[in-house]
Amino acid sequence: MAVAFVLLLLVVMVVLIVVFSAYNTFVRQRHMIEEAWRQVDVELQRRHDLIPNLVDTARIAAGFEQQAMSAVVNARSAAVRARQASDVGRGRQGQLESELSGALHGFLGLAESYPQLRSNQNFLYLQRQLAETEDRIAAGRRFFNGNVRQYNTRLQTVPSSLFASMFSFAPAEYFEIADARARQAPQIGGLWNRGNQVQPPYPPQSLPPAH
Repeated sequence: MAVAFVLLLLVVMVVLIVVFSAYNTFVRQRHMIEEAWRQVDVELQRRHDLIPNLVDTARIAAGFEQQAMSAVVNARSAAVRARQASDVGRGRQGQLESELSGALHGFLGLAESYPQLRSNQNFLYLQRQLAETEDRIAAGRRFFNGNVRQYNTRLQTVPSSLFASMFSFAPAEYFEIADARARQAPQIGGLWNRGNQVQPPYPPQSLPPAH
């Protein structure tokens, strides 16, 4: 009788250890996803802050297409609202950021036909800052989605899936930017080619505030 009780106690202890271990693993993975997202979010905010300055600089070009500027401004506003809203999922944010990337691609492509912008160092500097920011967004997105993939895979793998249901761990959403064309901004006038770099007209910390 005593042996049976000890064996039962050992079984219960093993089960509890497995359950708590699975729970802690899920919690750690969720924290890693949240930390990875914070890195992406910092770069998204940076992109959103750069865009108004870029659009304002483009206004110096006489006759610059208002429709292209409005498309960027509207897409940026929608992306900012989604980023600040607590009830918008990562999937929806990715869709809106994709729309913003598409609007930026059209805007920057149009800018190539304006000599005033091709020779404007402020515009070129901001454009490069935007391209570098979008490269960091792409890197952060890959890291974030890698953590999401590991977490979601564990949710679907036995026996982890049993514990996931027990503790109500839900799948995490991926963050995808479908239209990645704007990550490689057009190189206006070849000024970003090696050996012919434009020096920034002002340091990054003194950029005009976003509106």
